[in-house]
Amino acid sequence: MSAYEQLMAFTHTTQALGEVAGRLGWDQEAIMPVGAGPQRAEEMAAMESVLHARRIDPKVGECLAAIDEAQLDEVGRAQVRHIRKLFERTSKVPADLAAEIAKVTSRAQGIWAQARSDEDVAGFLPTLEEVVNLKRQEGQALATGGDVYDAMVDDYEPEMTAEEIAAMFDAMRPRLVALRAAVLAADAPQKLTGTFAADKQMALTSKLAASFGYDFDHGRIDCVTHPFCSGSGKDVRITTRTSESDPFNCFYSTIHEVGHAAYEQGIDDAYLLTPLGRGVSMGVHESQSRIYENQMGRGRAYTGWLFEQMKAEFGDFGIDTADAFYGTVNRVNDGYIRTEADEVQYNLHIMLRFDLERALMLGDLAVGDLEAAWNDRFKADFGYAVDKPSNGVLQDVHWSVGLFGYFPTYSLGNVYAGCLNEAMRAAVPNLDAQLAQGDTSVATGWLRENLQQHGGLRKPADTIVHATGKAPSGEPLLDYLEAKFGGIYKL
Repeated sequence: MSAYEQLMAFTHTTQALGEVAGRLGWDQEAIMPVGAGPQRAEEMAAMESVLHARRIDPKVGECLAAIDEAQLDEVGRAQVRHIRKLFERTSKVPADLAAEIAKVTSRAQGIWAQARSDEDVAGFLPTLEEVVNLKRQEGQALATGGDVYDAMVDDYEPEMTAEEIAAMFDAMRPRLVALRAAVLAADAPQKLTGTFAADKQMALTSKLAASFGYDFDHGRIDCVTHPFCSGSGKDVRITTRTSESDPFNCFYSTIHEVGHAAYEQGIDDAYLLTPLGRGVSMGVHESQSRIYENQMGRGRAYTGWLFEQMKAEFGDFGIDTADAFYGTVNRVNDGYIRTEADEVQYNLHIMLRFDLERALMLGDLAVGDLEAAWNDRFKADFGYAVDKPSNGVLQDVHWSVGLFGYFPTYSLGNVYAGCLNEAMRAAVPNLDAQLAQGDTSVATGWLRENLQQHGGLRKPADTIVHATGKAPSGEPLLDYLEAKFGGIYKL
């Protein structure tokens, strides 16, 4: 057996164990008994110890040293690139630190959920302080004297830096702020009112997931506090949540997570349980969830079909026409919650989090001052005050589980989605006629062929270039937003 074959066999088992650890995380969010939290923290720490040991096993280094990459094809070189990066990265983080991070973040997730429920920031801050300190230690180990936050971003969007992100956000902000101001000064579309039974929402949400090609033979939908997608290959699970006063929350959370799942389910089976068998970055992953949710799911064509599905499920719900429904779906509202934010304002939520978490990691902001900093920034950006912690600093799970550097990838995903939408519509000029029938197969097929099937074969920016023929840019997204909302709000 060659060194490359030995490396891939060893990595296959490591990837499988990683999927097991991921399933523990899914179970913790979806169906685990409340009282099992402390034991689950120990289980997660044990799994992380095993995974950490395998990722830095001397066998990996020996195989990497023995491989002549010039003898490998494109796939082989990409596999080695991912394995080498993970090996070198993991080798920098002490095993006891990795296990402690896994243990503390597993425990912190439950503490955050209780604090959010109780509106108790003070009850969560000591635990968050622990998480921040541990993640700083990890960042310092990874950065080896460089920018700690850059090392964290690289975990989610390889080769992207905070400076590049800040430059992109600075370029986008003026047009977003101007569009937001113009929209909020105009007459708004009709607002959805009424009560929508949770069981009917779940029945329709399964139909929506199927319309976007979600494979239920290799997945399932569950209800949780904070929707997410988990798994890869042949077992990709999604979650959603219901609100009897806001069924769009359920529907579009589902479509969003289906976008993530479609990426994982669409990857070439030859890459199963290898480094190429997962999405290449969180930004590229988010591009799939966003183009499914927004450019397709909230587009005029698909909402016309959804309008008929809602009438069939709920009867007369107060919206008379498909055009009015399109406006209602895309209504720009004042609000606090990132996951419920409309397309116009969503990136402003991300910019807030990016600046705050970067300051936390660099030591420029103390954890004890985080709530005040959040509230001040929110008031400055959105023009009104945060009313309660669950609508402010406690609303997101990410910091409790140590996902620093993750937030900016949401906006990168929006940027990538804008680029992909532009290219897809140029390639499929009759797309809206199919979406109007609830048929997304041509659109999802284009995405699978040009992006999803390749998994981690190419670097993130190269993945977008391969699919679109152009380097990533914020311009297509901004042009799309101005055209769409300019039309809806008659600007």
